[in-house]
Amino acid sequence: MMVKVAAVQMCSGMSVERNVASMERLVREAHAAGAVYVQTPEMTGALMRDKSGLRTILRPEDTDLVAASAASLARELGIHVHVGSTAILLDDGKVANRGLLFGPDGLLVTRYDKIHMFDVDLDNGESWRESATYRPGEEARVTDLPFGRMGFAICYDVRFPQLFRAEALAGAQIMTLPAAFTRQTGEAHWEILLRARAIENGAFLIAAAQAGLHEDGRETFGHSMIIDPWGRVLASAGGTGEAVITADIDIAAVGAARAKIPNLRNARDFNIKQDEPVQAQVA
Repeated sequence: MMVKVAAVQMCSGMSVERNVASMERLVREAHAAGAVYVQTPEMTGALMRDKSGLRTILRPEDTDLVAASAASLARELGIHVHVGSTAILLDDGKVANRGLLFGPDGLLVTRYDKIHMFDVDLDNGESWRESATYRPGEEARVTDLPFGRMGFAICYDVRFPQLFRAEALAGAQIMTLPAAFTRQTGEAHWEILLRARAIENGAFLIAAAQAGLHEDGRETFGHSMIIDPWGRVLASAGGTGEAVITADIDIAAVGAARAKIPNLRNARDFNIKQDEPVQAQVA
């Protein structure tokens, strides 16, 4: 069955209200193009490096503005709306980097909390410590949609192929990777990582990205992509500013790719043995 899916590229600022307005406009544009599933980027609601400032705008999921808007849009348009992620206040006062998928009835289908925290020190003094703000998730998620089984990941998760493999083995045919990749890491690794995750799992991959220079001073890479199970880029966006990309996907392509390269079926367990160091012989 052929269906049209979309990835929405944004440049979220620090105002949740303005970001929600942008999300609504872009989701409507994707729907007008025929998309039945629309994904927004990581941190759709706000990108804000200042932890104290971020906490002043946080809400629990049941009163979050992004979640409420996405649910309303999904119900009004009769489509699946996937908030790639937004910051959600948890009961214990901590924060989740949470993805939310709403169905055509406006009800929540599933949620996914980003598992791997982006704690890195890059060149030129760029440093990030997501674990200082966010509580990592502990569960991978797959869910059945009318057009295929979907698996979930967010941004830095892309560097952990075991997550995608586990979801593929659980039957996922479509992988999702909303992101706010830094320009520095995106230029080096974004496309190759996305295509690798699609190829090695024989799955479609949809990655909506943040793009451009943001109010908080960070710069994100953009280049939102939709990739097929053979690793072909079906649609891509530029490196700055808003965009809506769409592609027609057919889940039958997953079975075809996995039949050609049956690595999911051919994988074997193995042990690792470390050899003892060879002692140099003295003449």
